[in-house]
Amino acid sequence: MRRVAVWGTGNMGAAAIRSAVAFPGLSLGGVITSSSEKAGRDAASFAGLDTETGVRAVTEPAEVDAVLSGSDAVAYMASGDIRPVEAIADIERALRAGAHVVTPSLYSLYDPRSAPPDWVEQLTAACVAGDAALLVSGVDPGWGNDALAVTAASLCTRINTITCQEIFDYSTYNQPHSVRVLCGFGASMDETPMMLLPTIPTMVWGGNVRLIGRGLGIEIDEITEEVERLALEETVDTVLGPFRKGTQGAFYLKVIGWSGGRQRIVIEHITRIHPSCAPDWPQPDQGVGDHRVIVDGDPQLTITTRADVPGGTRADGGNTTAANRLLGAVEWLATQPAGIYDGLDVPLRSTLPPEVQASRWA
Repeated sequence: MRRVAVWGTGNMGAAAIRSAVAFPGLSLGGVITSSSEKAGRDAASFAGLDTETGVRAVTEPAEVDAVLSGSDAVAYMASGDIRPVEAIADIERALRAGAHVVTPSLYSLYDPRSAPPDWVEQLTAACVAGDAALLVSGVDPGWGNDALAVTAASLCTRINTITCQEIFDYSTYNQPHSVRVLCGFGASMDETPMMLLPTIPTMVWGGNVRLIGRGLGIEIDEITEEVERLALEETVDTVLGPFRKGTQGAFYLKVIGWSGGRQRIVIEHITRIHPSCAPDWPQPDQGVGDHRVIVDGDPQLTITTRADVPGGTRADGGNTTAANRLLGAVEWLATQPAGIYDGLDVPLRSTLPPEVQASRWA
């Protein structure tokens, strides 16, 4: 049984806590928070669990050191969006303490080969010092933007273009900062939200584009972005309250990887604040959202995935699959030489021993 500490208690942290408690071969060894108000609370309170875990959140440096030294792995789920330097420092600390680290927080390291060299050098040195391994993979969800796309393409004789889509409406997504600030829903159409500023989409998803290209034997020589935004035609009500007519209600984002002058790999986000917005854009097959991998080739192949968790939204379901992909990699990482790994290195298939794997059956 490998002890996993969860660092961060937001959406992804909550999903990771639930997974660490229940995932075969793992146990929850600690919870780390940056908030003194959360310190001392049982992990169950962050993850919506009915039964207390006996694991209390810590924030003091000495307590954090104790958690790290007693853990086999750390699921680093704190945000790295606007604090990448701090996130790198936290991850380096965990690696040097001898814990393997899995995280979605450093977008630039989704494809380590195209990441900033100084980041790679810093974290590789930490891996070597702690004899530990690092995996960075995404949250929307990472397996859909790397391993699933490459697996889908392996079912085709010829490939023209691969498109990875996330299609969601956020009417039930109770995350004000993400929805109103990062995505800009409810804000003026004269203001460009952070997520859609030029170069930001490539910073976030460009690594996935390059990773898929590498997995399928092509070199991505250019990445471009396309963004279309639509205003709300009527005021709508959501779990976050009303969003006013005339403010941003939907966006269609494309991050396009080019090779040899042709569009080859495209990552798209079709995102709405309400299902009534942008009716002519792609819609989920069912409910508030789904993820798709579409291979334009021979054959024409579409794989649609969706995840639901009891009492949660479909976004919670997607976060759970992303957390499980990361936590499921811990056993494999523990058998590898120290270093940085990516979503193509880690097998989608579980590497747990058969007797542990069997415990997954409910």
